[in-house]
Amino acid sequence: MKKPSSENIRVLKTDTCPTISNKGKLTYQLGCSPKEELFIRVTDNTGGGFFSNEWIAWNDIQVTLKKRPKHTPLTSVFLIPLFSGKSSNTSAFVLAAMRDLNLVQPMKDKKRCHELLDTKMFLEEMKDMMSSNVSRNVAKKRAAVKKAATNKVTKKTSSRKKKTVTKK
Repeated sequence: MKKPSSENIRVLKTDTCPTISNKGKLTYQLGCSPKEELFIRVTDNTGGGFFSNEWIAWNDIQVTLKKRPKHTPLTSVFLIPLFSGKSSNTSAFVLAAMRDLNLVQPMKDKKRCHELLDTKMFLEEMKDMMSSNVSRNVAKKRAAVKKAATNKVTKKTSSRKKKTVTKK
């Protein structure tokens, strides 16, 4: 299983979705490596449960899901091997993100069970995003805005008016 460095991942998409239990809201990201390998991770949870924010290769998810017995409903349990030694919530949170991306859908008669959907359109969309060279790294943009704001100071001028200047 591939474990990339966060610095090497270009964020393609940041989005939010409800947890499987609908008790919280998750933020997740899709990203790609310089070799255009697709990754996913969870970055925030309003429900208070612990999770790992490590990037997981999309190919590893696909390989893991193919190992499950045919005609077996998909649950987060099948994703647990991808997060060994990490919080058990992470696999369910990734499944919730997959549901939000229309890669799985809940089964009507079985609680917390899902079925896989066709991934062709999703993978085409990701391929287009990877080739666009656009980075939608919201976290980096927020950090840059915050840093710029802390570099501003308020000084009093001789006329007793306040003036904002930027540190250099």
